[in-house]
Amino acid sequence: MNSESLSLSRLGALWIVALLWLVASTAHAGQAAIVVDATTGRVLGQVNADEQNYPASLTKMMTLYLTFRELDAGRLTLGDNLPVSRWAANREPSKLGLRPGKTISVQDCILAMVTKSANDAASVAAESIGGSEAGFADMMNAQAALLGMANTHFDNASGLPDPDNVSTARDLLTLAMALYRDFPQYAHYFSTTQFTFEGRVVHGHNHLMDRYDGMDGLKTGYTAASGFNLASTAVRDGHRLFAVVLGGRTATKRDRLMASLLDAGFEQTEAAAALAAAGQPGTGVARRVLAALSPIANAEADPAPASSPRRAKHHGKAKTAHRSGHRASQHSVKLANRKTRHAAAAKSGDD
Repeated sequence: MNSESLSLSRLGALWIVALLWLVASTAHAGQAAIVVDATTGRVLGQVNADEQNYPASLTKMMTLYLTFRELDAGRLTLGDNLPVSRWAANREPSKLGLRPGKTISVQDCILAMVTKSANDAASVAAESIGGSEAGFADMMNAQAALLGMANTHFDNASGLPDPDNVSTARDLLTLAMALYRDFPQYAHYFSTTQFTFEGRVVHGHNHLMDRYDGMDGLKTGYTAASGFNLASTAVRDGHRLFAVVLGGRTATKRDRLMASLLDAGFEQTEAAAALAAAGQPGTGVARRVLAALSPIANAEADPAPASSPRRAKHHGKAKTAHRSGHRASQHSVKLANRKTRHAAAAKSGDD
């Protein structure tokens, strides 16, 4: 067996182990995954990437995007102290335990959202930027439209249980890539694993970042209805990948799958580069490897989602269109069933 065949065999095995685990799993939440080569913009693999699911705390990536936008425009500074309302203080865990009438700096809000996934900090940022969390949700949806997140609708800033807070693996990956592309000066926050707040050390939830070589972000998420979600980015030898996993049965299985997807993605890009150097087309590698995933028909290398600006829609109209499109989708029955369970799990805390 030559070195190319050996590489393809090893990579194919990684994809089969990782993605068949995802498809065969029987978790109550919808499951999806996607991994993209940020250097070339190619989707290296995807499963159910356009199925609507609950993003849980991956929602906070948009809250952070809008916070970074305010910083970039000079309307906020990292040292600004933001007021804590009773609404924000009363958000369900995970939270910092902020008290009404107190303040928290913009920087601490950012660190709290990235590490502890603090829902009270997310609401503080939302109210300060949007006037109210509902007003901020309008801004979130307008920005999602501009980024091309066509299958996403946000109803709150944190990702706490809400039947109208939905997204897809592809849309969340688009958002993750936009954070690094549009605000590289703030990307270092996503590698934070802990910070000190009011004299106590606040630890983060993203334990895979401590174990996976080259990973430097992004965000975890969990509710009972969503399962265990993770958006990640990692860089090796100057080559960066982004990936999203939704609906893991446990945090351990979610992390294991993410590591397998990134390993396979890095090996695939290395194999493609080697073939390109030898004068052979690199795209054949992705197609031949992912063909081993049959009958998962949509697991095929294709262009990354476009991010051309779209006209922002009025919140009410966007919500109506979202619901209409959602009912018409092939996944509507499954999502409706999850919404029923969602109500029963409404008190479950997001991570």
